[in-house]
Amino acid sequence: MKKKLLSLALATILTAGLVTGCGSSASSSDQNSSQDNTQKKTITVAASQTPHSEILAEAAKILEKQGYELKVTVFDDYVQPNNVVESGEFDANYMEHVPYMEQFNKENGTHIVNAGGIHYEPFGIYPGTKKKLDDLAEGDTIAIPNDTTNEARALLLLQDNGLLTLKDGAGLTATINDIKENPKKLKFQELEAAQVAKVKDEVAFVVLNGNYALEAGYSVSKDSIAYEKADSEAAKTYVNIIGVKEGNENSDGIKALVKVLKSDDIKKFINDKYDGAVIPFED
Repeated sequence: MKKKLLSLALATILTAGLVTGCGSSASSSDQNSSQDNTQKKTITVAASQTPHSEILAEAAKILEKQGYELKVTVFDDYVQPNNVVESGEFDANYMEHVPYMEQFNKENGTHIVNAGGIHYEPFGIYPGTKKKLDDLAEGDTIAIPNDTTNEARALLLLQDNGLLTLKDGAGLTATINDIKENPKKLKFQELEAAQVAKVKDEVAFVVLNGNYALEAGYSVSKDSIAYEKADSEAAKTYVNIIGVKEGNENSDGIKALVKVLKSDDIKKFINDKYDGAVIPFED
């Protein structure tokens, strides 16, 4: 397991030597009490690199002023961040959405719960040979991802924009077989998610999630014709959360962390930095 410690040590060094986790404490010697005897409480978080650790780095500056030291370890997988929270080695993780968390709990007997939704990475409709939805002609082709989760999100986005209607209850498991109404007799080219943008010169539109849009050279905020809104079914379902072990969601440290991550300052940071590829989640 490769991991690297992201240095989020805050400007004030803990000279008093008393470091506490969320709700726990330990005594220390007086040998380092030279300038600052202020106790700081430590919050430990296991996170993905981008955008999670970057958002946490910004949050650390605010938390410092509230008496917390935020320590973040970056993991390159989606298994260990849950394991280290379950074991109590870390207070929280920031790298997953609720469907993944629930499946992980089911398969591994863990007890991770959602302490707060922070952001989502929206799907968008991007121009191919056509530039506006009104330009669509009968029989045009739209490229979409072919895996279950991403295909459903693409179809729901197309439905939200009036291009088709899905069968009742299709929701987040929808496939092209669940299309009930298709007034323009649109065709759908189903491709592996990373390949969708590569056919943009051959189809009317492509439907992509944020990271692939950026890789394809699209500006999410400037180029997307439409994208998932914060109140969409997909955004609510796939919002990236702070995961904690059950029973710790109301600890002072976790509540402080979530409050800061949902603050106007962090929302502004996300909006300014990620060009629409990452969007603050509104409850």
